[in-house]
Amino acid sequence: MKRIVVLGGGISGYGSAILAQKKGFEVFLSDAGRIADRYKERLLEWKVPFEEGGHTEELILDASEVIKSPGIPDKAPIVQKLREKGIPVISEMEFAGRYLGRAKTICITGSNGKTTTTSLIYKIMRDAGKRVALGGNIGESFAYSVAQGGYDWYVLELSSFQLDGMFEFRADIGVLMNITPDHLDRYGYCFQNYVDSKMRITQNQHSRNWFIYSGDDEVIWREIEKRGAALHMKQLPFAVKNVVASGAGDAFPDGDTGKFTAVAGAREVKIDTRKMQIKGLHNTYNAMAAALATLAAGVSPAKIRKAIYEFAPVEHRLEPVAEIGGVQWINDSKATNVDSVWYALESMTRPVVWIAGGTDKGNDYEPLKAFAREKVHTLVCMGLDNEKLVKSFTGVVPEIVSTKSLDEAMQACTAAARPGDAVLLSPACASFDLFRNYENRGELFKEQVRMLEKR
Repeated sequence: MKRIVVLGGGISGYGSAILAQKKGFEVFLSDAGRIADRYKERLLEWKVPFEEGGHTEELILDASEVIKSPGIPDKAPIVQKLREKGIPVISEMEFAGRYLGRAKTICITGSNGKTTTTSLIYKIMRDAGKRVALGGNIGESFAYSVAQGGYDWYVLELSSFQLDGMFEFRADIGVLMNITPDHLDRYGYCFQNYVDSKMRITQNQHSRNWFIYSGDDEVIWREIEKRGAALHMKQLPFAVKNVVASGAGDAFPDGDTGKFTAVAGAREVKIDTRKMQIKGLHNTYNAMAAALATLAAGVSPAKIRKAIYEFAPVEHRLEPVAEIGGVQWINDSKATNVDSVWYALESMTRPVVWIAGGTDKGNDYEPLKAFAREKVHTLVCMGLDNEKLVKSFTGVVPEIVSTKSLDEAMQACTAAARPGDAVLLSPACASFDLFRNYENRGELFKEQVRMLEKR
């Protein structure tokens, strides 16, 4: 009997272990840390053997195949030992993708915008009456949903780490929002390595599949040009600035009307961005991509339009928290890279007190300086090491305050903000120096704002 070992007991790991158990494999799950009680309960319910608090090497290195959670880097000693022994190491997506049957996938990746776009596509599909599951980086474990069965479509947000462990998997509809420098610490500080990872969204696609991508992203169209004839799928570009020819369809603005038209094959939908609850150029891109993906999936234009107009902002992404004394407080904790912050600052219509900082991922802050100079009057750095931020924006932003906790940052923002201002938490960095993750950072920020509201 084939022996499957699952590394990591989070949402990706527990779902993979349960699917493997259901398919009749000998299964063992190992987590170097503590497994959350809710996942442990399900593992016990399905009688999956597991360990936590460390890896027992002889039990892991005896595997036929290993499913690795995306948070575990390839340089982890146990992963290196597996590779030395020639044991295949794959992702949850690769494993669960083997058991889809007739179900299809819409897979969304990109450096920015993928969570909003994934959530929007899921809403459109669900509201259209499709039997659809949400998974990958958000929603339920993809593998667990496959184990439960009963779905015709899986809408999956995919990180570069998940794509790295996918080999035979094929997206029926692949969406690539953009490629900008991110996670370079996991890619040997080589941007091309990261680009190659993102382009894996196209791997194995054939002429009946769809590839939706930003025609305004120079990196993407250079990669498409480079790959040329190797890309056999139907291509659907979306763009605001460039004109990209495609016989399969596209999405472009209708002049300066605030509307855009999306076309996929014989289907077409017109969207008035002024009627959308999600605002800004980045959300126009997100809506274009979602419209193209759901047209390709066969959803009617009327249902696409209705769902896009109803869609509310995603938590932690330019999320309005409160207006207190004429100051608007905005939670953009999900902006963990420079490109995300570029779109956040681009959308600001008020003078800004900007909270940034955390664990730097090899950031180049140069692209932010024009907007910072134009819109930000105070930069509040929030992190254990703010030296790079302070140095980068000295002479760009009039006031810079260095803080080492959320409490200190909130005090600095309260002192700096004037009626008519926006306080924007848009860190451009990972959260791990002070917080568990970006969600924890955003939740604590919102709690502090609500406390201010009660004063």
